[in-house]
This record gives sequence, C-alpha cells and structure tokens, in this order.
Amino acid sequence: MTETTRMERLRLVIATGNRNKIREIQDKFSAMKGLTLVPLSDFTDPPEVIEDGATFLENARKKAAEIAAFTGLPSMADDSGLVIDALDGRPGVLSARYGGASADDTAKNRMILDEMRGVPAERRAARFVCVIAVVFPDGKTLSAEGICEGTIAESLKGSHGFGYDPIFFLPDRGKTMAELPLEVKNRISHRAKALEAMREILMKI
Repeated sequence: MTETTRMERLRLVIATGNRNKIREIQDKFSAMKGLTLVPLSDFTDPPEVIEDGATFLENARKKAAEIAAFTGLPSMADDSGLVIDALDGRPGVLSARYGGASADDTAKNRMILDEMRGVPAERRAARFVCVIAVVFPDGKTLSAEGICEGTIAESLKGSHGFGYDPIFFLPDRGKTMAELPLEVKNRISHRAKALEAMREILMKI
C-alpha cells in the first residue's frame, strides 16, 4: 500500500474556530496529497472544551479527544503559551487567561513586565511552547511539540502579531516577535515548528 493510498483514508478535523490557526494549518499541510482537512465549522454545535489540564499536552489531547468523539473522525488540536523561567514557568497553560477574563493582551503584557521588573538580563529567559495532538476515534494519540526560545523584553515593542509577541525578544534577531513581519514569524514560531513536526509524523502513518 502506498503512502498516498494510506493518506487518502485520513480526514482530519481541525479542532479550532480560530481562523488564523486554520489558515496556518492549511498552509503547512497543503502539500500532503490525500489528506483532507475538515474545519470544525462543518459540524453543528460542537462541544466547548474546558482547558483544565496541568500541561500543554493534556489540554491539546483533551480538546482533540472530545472533538474526535463528537465527530467520529481523527481530530487535531493544539495548546500553547509563554513559559518564563524567573516566574517558575508562569503564565504557562494559563497564558490565555492570565490576569483574569477581563484582561486584554496589553494588560497581560504589562502584568508580566511588572512581575519581571528588576530581573537582570541573564535571568529573563523565556520560551513560547506549542503542543499539537491528533487523536483518533479509537483513542490512538499522536503528539508533537514546537519551542521558540527568547527572553522577556524590558518594554512592549512592535505592532505585529498578538498576545505576548510585543514582550518576547529574540536575541538572534535583535527584535521582539511583534517587530517581525508576519511571514517571518510564521516560519520560526513555536506553532510553525510543532505543525512541521506533526506533518512529518502524519506522513509516516
């Protein structure tokens, strides 16, 4: 049986309603012949999954598993966030909810900068982490991780991107993630790396 024949049997649900994520996933997987990506919007009233796991993998796996059970199809989900060494790994899995439901991106960034005030340059190491899980209806699970290393800047810089991009500094580029053009960010980001790793895994099944 050829690779293409095996892949023709794989319809994969993208377990997110985020259009930016869907576009990026479609971009990364477009060259995979025989793989059909199915948007979650094709299904009526999908369950809202509560992300209460202790790790990125637990959250990604839970989302993918619940959507796989709902659709009857293999499903792919991700969880990602910012991990800061000096803050004992915070905000971590709470990245999207850090500071409470009312905190917007700017408020979250300012909160981090306040918490990091006075921390010397050599202790400002941080990383963006993304974990992707693919769960099949029979429970089989595949996972991949992508990491982008950097440091926490002293202030917000840049108007591109979203989330914590304005305070995530990339020493090798001398810029924050938010100062990079979108096409560059999408090549080097944690999500891009995780997607590439998952694509390689799927090509071997």
